[in-house]
Amino acid sequence: MAREESARHLKALLVHLLRQRREEINNALVQRRNEIHRRIRHRKFLLQRMKRMRMIASSAHTRPWTITETTDWWERVVMKEFQPRDWLEKFRMSKDTFFLLCNKLEPRLARMNTNFRQALPLEKRVAVALWRLATNVEYRTISVLFGVGCSTVGQCVREVCHAIVLLLKSLYLRQPTEQELDETVRLFSMRWGFPHCVGVIDSLHIPIITPPNKTTHCWNRNGWHSVVLQGVVNGLGQFWDVCAGFPGSTEDVTILQNSTLWTTASEGGLSPQPPRNVLGQPLGYLLLGDSAYPLQNWLLKCYPETAQLTPRQRRFNYHLRHAHSVVENAFQRLRARWQCLHKRNDCRLDLVPTMILACCILHNMCEVHGDAFIEEWVEEVSQAECLQPSDTLPSYMDDPNAERVRSLLCDYFYQQQQQDGGHNADSLPYRSVASFLNSAETSAAAELLTLL
Repeated sequence: MAREESARHLKALLVHLLRQRREEINNALVQRRNEIHRRIRHRKFLLQRMKRMRMIASSAHTRPWTITETTDWWERVVMKEFQPRDWLEKFRMSKDTFFLLCNKLEPRLARMNTNFRQALPLEKRVAVALWRLATNVEYRTISVLFGVGCSTVGQCVREVCHAIVLLLKSLYLRQPTEQELDETVRLFSMRWGFPHCVGVIDSLHIPIITPPNKTTHCWNRNGWHSVVLQGVVNGLGQFWDVCAGFPGSTEDVTILQNSTLWTTASEGGLSPQPPRNVLGQPLGYLLLGDSAYPLQNWLLKCYPETAQLTPRQRRFNYHLRHAHSVVENAFQRLRARWQCLHKRNDCRLDLVPTMILACCILHNMCEVHGDAFIEEWVEEVSQAECLQPSDTLPSYMDDPNAERVRSLLCDYFYQQQQQDGGHNADSLPYRSVASFLNSAETSAAAELLTLL
């Protein structure tokens, strides 16, 4: 029995040793096979790299990312044969303004050529972005037109918009200084007949495609998805304060109260020191809004239209609506020039606020440099598929102390009426902002606000 027991133990030991040896042999075979495959992949990589190097060397004198036909269109047709009208129609600005824009963006957008490929020219990258902002056509259409890849088009749009905001916002879209506010007040009083006004505020809903997330937040009260732009314009229809990016469900008063404009104006940052007088009463500078905004000492709106309105209140409403038209026309010109703000924008939601801000800066740039505005653009946006939502704020959100300011201006307009011979409000001459902007007086007034 002892001999059989020792034989069984010896047999089990031999089986164990044989299995262990077999596993070692199998592991060695697997490692050798993996090493062979690794060497094969490495050799294929080297062969492919050498092939790419030979292709680059054989096409060293060709321009990458383009094809002959579209390169010829950009280099010969656009750069050499485009007439002034063509530059306005295609890029929404004159040729001089286009190259001025390129020069200002060069510190941010300049790229170096490499041994592997040549960088896309700065002017072409800016043109790609402007074409997108002006037409809102699909990336693949712009890709075929300019001879670049779809991903390159998206990259150009994003980089150019960010560069415009970074480099040009401090030049063309900033809060005016005290001296510039005084000039703005004189311009509003001269053209729009409203004293102590430094700007008109309103909001614009920018249509977007249905976002993948948070669709409820972007759904406005008119039943379509949007992003809201809050803008303040001067008497020439140029923006000096912009707040963009709030979802379409946000009310106008909420956007205002969460913007830096509310803090600045509430703390007296828009008023001169000491305040100027109206009818012997000290009065700070004012912004004008519609029924969606709360009545404040620095923000006025019309009286609610009821049968109990007095003649003085009706006259005040007339003058405020007359001055408020400047922002309505500014929004119309903004959307007409840059139609990515009019048609449903299919860009990523994180880029839309930057794109809106860039369009406002470009709008100011074109207005300051006197680029012509083609009236046919307005016809393209006049038939809007999506009507703009309108808000009406309850009266209990108004500041009761602000009624003194509104009553003071009622007295001011009544006094002006007496001096003018008692004309009714309905008989007063009315000129739209478009007629002012197209008149010969624009150049003289623009010189006063060149710094805005």
